[in-house]
Amino acid sequence: MVEALRLRAHAIYVDCTLGGGGHAEAILEATAPDGSLIGMDRDEEAIQRAGERLKRYGTRARLFHENFKNLGTLLRAQGVRSVDGILMDLGMSTLQLTDSERGFSFQKDGPLDMRMDRRSPITAAALANSLPERQLAQILFEYGEERWANRIARAVAEARQRKPITTTGQLADLVRWAIPRPAQSRRLHPATKTFQALRIAVNQELDQLDVALSDAVKRLNPGGRLCVIAFHSLEDRIVKRTFKALAQDESARVRLVTKKPIIPGREEIRMNPRSRSAKLRVVERVQA
Repeated sequence: MVEALRLRAHAIYVDCTLGGGGHAEAILEATAPDGSLIGMDRDEEAIQRAGERLKRYGTRARLFHENFKNLGTLLRAQGVRSVDGILMDLGMSTLQLTDSERGFSFQKDGPLDMRMDRRSPITAAALANSLPERQLAQILFEYGEERWANRIARAVAEARQRKPITTTGQLADLVRWAIPRPAQSRRLHPATKTFQALRIAVNQELDQLDVALSDAVKRLNPGGRLCVIAFHSLEDRIVKRTFKALAQDESARVRLVTKKPIIPGREEIRMNPRSRSAKLRVVERVQA
């Protein structure tokens, strides 16, 4: 990411998905002494944690509790017309996954929440307990690419008639029961795709992603780059398609930097197993 953004001093960069602040810290280090960062995240807790991590950089870092879909509005409010690089890391942060109270993971039992922005009224429990069986199956199939979507949705619909599904453990057990044992992967937990699908639905992660990418490109100075890291095929497909369309549109003034995604090497995967599915794609704004 650092190499792809071509970081330098006297420039402004945006980290649209602050998470734990690791990327933001790398950007600020590489742009010393006077490069500046605008950081945003829809998760208020991420803003607080990143604020602590980045406070030594003082006014070089400005952090905001905001969805990256509102990037243009935020930049205008800050009096910034254009920037020199933008990063979007579409994956979950480790802190979100390991906090059982957030309900993103089945590793520990916790409330079935999954909201990145706790201001949102819709939780994963609300969807699991209220969606018609058919609609739930469609979400599992489309967002989770879950082969057994119909069986899982039926199991959820039957279980919630007896008592509400309120915890991650309840849901994980239902999915494990619904998928035939011979069909269960040895590598992935049987509930992995179901949890991914509900998380995407709760946070509307794919809604207008293509529009947000196109808008981000418009905020770049000539030579500025947009770097996007995706972690599952649905996101990466949208990024790939949008970048290709922008590169083919002469009025967009965009060129593809990565015709194929940059993926982690064996050593990085060994050190950070969660990086195994990451794909980095990059485009650059060019002169008119």
